[in-house]
Amino acid sequence: MPKPAMFYSILVTLAAIVLIAGCASAPPPQGRSVATQVSVDDLLAGEPFDTDMQSVIDASEILAVDTGMQAFVDEFVDPRSGRSLRLQQLLRAIISDGSFGLVYEESTRTAAGTFETRAGNCLSFTNMFIAMARETGLEVNYQEVDIPPDWDMRGDAYVLSRHVNVHVSLSGDGVHIVDFNIDDFKSTYDRRSISDERAFAHFYSNKGVEEIQAGNYDGAFAQLRTALQFDPEFAAGWINLAALYNRVSEPGYAEAAYLEALRIEPNELLAMSNLARLYEAQGNDELAEYYSGRVRYHRDRNPYYRYQLARQAFLERDYETAIDHLNYAVRKKDWEDSFYFLMGLSYLQLGDERSARKWLEKAETIADSDALKRNYQSKIDLLLSSEPQQSPVD
Repeated sequence: MPKPAMFYSILVTLAAIVLIAGCASAPPPQGRSVATQVSVDDLLAGEPFDTDMQSVIDASEILAVDTGMQAFVDEFVDPRSGRSLRLQQLLRAIISDGSFGLVYEESTRTAAGTFETRAGNCLSFTNMFIAMARETGLEVNYQEVDIPPDWDMRGDAYVLSRHVNVHVSLSGDGVHIVDFNIDDFKSTYDRRSISDERAFAHFYSNKGVEEIQAGNYDGAFAQLRTALQFDPEFAAGWINLAALYNRVSEPGYAEAAYLEALRIEPNELLAMSNLARLYEAQGNDELAEYYSGRVRYHRDRNPYYRYQLARQAFLERDYETAIDHLNYAVRKKDWEDSFYFLMGLSYLQLGDERSARKWLEKAETIADSDALKRNYQSKIDLLLSSEPQQSPVD
């Protein structure tokens, strides 16, 4: 299967790039606001939108198994086998035997739609696998994974990508994680099982963003409202709804939706960043600065943001600054091999081969996969056998 740079599961449309972290803070200052006049019911009523002609996939279709999927399961999975063997048979049929073939696309599909097209994003593949795995009698659930922040510019919006995969309970044989982007998945990533209702909220929220990008704002509202009906505590759905209200010049509704996201997750920096921009546009400098300050505070304490600063410093040949940022990053997140690898390269450029070897070998030690370990070892051998100069960051 062709491997994409990243599978997308939650697409959060926003106006400014921020990174995610969490910390308690003082309440915001009092300022001019129209959001108090807009209730959650108002937000979901969608007065600015015409949804009469907009169709939304029925939730029963998301995990429905059609005749083609049933035939595939019957051909490749022996129902008399134990759980572990049934899982191996299904995975082998999808991934290893060349009988299937999956292609990454930035589109969210039902299980049957993914099976038919052999294409979709990570949520699409996860829908398909969960549907077929449950058909074989396996106990499987959706799982949210806290991957490092990954951003993309699509049209006139920044998009934050998050990730889902599959948690398989094998009873006495423990658990197994099925991830269709396994080369980038690490067992050290924080993750949590979620209900089907939360997964469906992801599905409709994704569909809503796809409609936003297509310019169909009425259709986008129909999708996002459905997402929030499945899970009213889904902060990403409220952020996407706020972005949609911004698109149709309803700043009061957008503000209320961002504030609802913050009620659910008080330290949701995506909502804060966009609120800061919204207040700035309204001339509400006090609230704009409050939320901007919180974004800066958390951003500077985010290890992945500090890693990006270290990369920038490295490319500018400011290796000591890179090391300073990386020292902070590894204190906050000590199981990210990329942090250690860049630390080793930075010391190598300073001519400190002993420290370079220590950090490079640490990167190799904590790398998850054998392929990554071999990759690191080959780089260590290459780098330490030559004069340090313009070493690769990736």
